[in-house]
Amino acid sequence: MRAVRIHSHGGPEVLKLETADAPDLRSGTAIVRVHSCALNHLDLWVRRGIAGVTIHLPRIPGSDIAGVIDSIDGQSLLSPGQKVLLSPGVSCGLCERCLGGQDNFCRYYTLFGYGLDGGYAEKVRAPLVNLVPLPESMPFHEAAAFPLVFLTAWRMLVSRARIQPGQTVLVLGANSGVGSAAIQIAKLFQCRVIATAGNQEKAAAARSLGADSVIDHYRQSISEEVRLLTGKRGVDIVVEHVGEATWEESIESLARGGCLVTCGATTGHQAMTDLRYIFSRQISILGSYMGTKLELLKVFEFFKSGKLKPVVDRVFALEEARQAHQYLEAGKQFGKVILEVTAGY
Repeated sequence: MRAVRIHSHGGPEVLKLETADAPDLRSGTAIVRVHSCALNHLDLWVRRGIAGVTIHLPRIPGSDIAGVIDSIDGQSLLSPGQKVLLSPGVSCGLCERCLGGQDNFCRYYTLFGYGLDGGYAEKVRAPLVNLVPLPESMPFHEAAAFPLVFLTAWRMLVSRARIQPGQTVLVLGANSGVGSAAIQIAKLFQCRVIATAGNQEKAAAARSLGADSVIDHYRQSISEEVRLLTGKRGVDIVVEHVGEATWEESIESLARGGCLVTCGATTGHQAMTDLRYIFSRQISILGSYMGTKLELLKVFEFFKSGKLKPVVDRVFALEEARQAHQYLEAGKQFGKVILEVTAGY
């Protein structure tokens, strides 16, 4: 099969389009013919290498996968030929965390394209429990744009921050996959949304998703603009995934009793916090990592009904994987960048 693999860490040039052995079918798994695979910043980190983390090479990247079941070994309500997306997180399914519905706490939890081969290939092997059936009318590229970012944003806002109608939510980096998903989820809960974006075009796109106000994070102080927009009150929730570059501004943007929930650190992981500000204003800081399969199924219902929409910026062919990485790395996108692996419906 055709696949893009990484044999050594480095720049986009280490992405090699080559012929690889197709995955073999094992008990309790399915082989899925990949049609579309969305890029995430995780793909960039896997390619570059992550300090302190061993990524077994060669590795096929890609966590967000949509395609068609090719073959199945085991009991399943699904059958070959059916359209599916894959829940991006893979766990052991046997430990107390998995059996308790907290699969993203499993000590063996990993992701397609990270701990095992992913979707930059014509075929991928997946546990049967990771298969989510797709409506026949849903295009593959739209389905691939959904799982990781909407699952992450849903867990951040709903499960961790306990979002409530009428709250004010600050979403960092509206152009990112998580940012564009978080705006929509916050509006689904009838909240006021303040987003940040880097230029007028991206600000307009953020407003089209429902953002009530947009701050230019390159030209304006986020916390000062938040104070102006909220009458000095601050926001109830900050959706933070940028990290070092925005951390202090994010903390200072919170109202008394507010909550910052973070899922990443794309600009760096060293963040300074004045603890006096935390305890005197009774602020909560919550970590969030991916989400459970049950959470994915919950948020997917809103996706199927059209209440949450995929945000697809650009589609590249599989052989253009290097260009797709360069495009994502440059921050040119608003929403998701997709690789079309197999052309089709």
